Amino acid sequence: MKVNVLDMNAKKVADIELNENVFGVEYNEALIHQVVVAQLANKRQGTKSTLTRTEVRGGGKKPWRQKGTGRARQGSIRSPQWTGGGVVFAPKPRDFAQKINKKMKVAATLSALSAKVTDNDFIVLDKIALKEAKTKYIAQMLKAMSIENSVLLVVANDDEAVKRACANIANLTLINADLLNVYDLAANAKCIFTKDAVAKIEEVYA
Repeated sequence: MKVNVLDMNAKKVADIELNENVFGVEYNEALIHQVVVAQLANKRQGTKSTLTRTEVRGGGKKPWRQKGTGRARQGSIRSPQWTGGGVVFAPKPRDFAQKINKKMKVAATLSALSAKVTDNDFIVLDKIALKEAKTKYIAQMLKAMSIENSVLLVVANDDEAVKRACANIANLTLINADLLNVYDLAANAKCIFTKDAVAKIEEVYA
């Protein structure tokens, strides 16, 4: 499985042979969906909390007598229908975490990666060479590659200059190869991997 290696001007500079065990895996949509849902659920803090009628301060006294006033009967000014009253079925802190085992995560990641390659949404970049840590160089690269939709840029190692250059591009997500995950692969239309990042991914998953 050969793919072109491009420079930052979208010119072909070489070919790269991709490992079939990593980039040629069968597509499994159900597994990808399950892992993405779990990943999003695990990000939820689950800290929201409001008060029920029993927890709101006050309201111990019946506001007026049961009969004879012409008004609707009320037992407490902290009932849900009152301003300042409690909340019906009030949300309470809870754990949204879903457990996904390691084999499933790996299988889903490889499936999502392989789908990008199959759909021609996978680009291998020779290297990111910046004269300065400026956004315009990354923007020019994306323009040269005719990328207008969301794109995931995967690098092998942290580089402060690259981080700063990518920071102001709304449709670009920059991550380290060590942090590659199913959600970022599924959420972005295109993927750009540096050659070193491809080698790192193959080293981990092959």
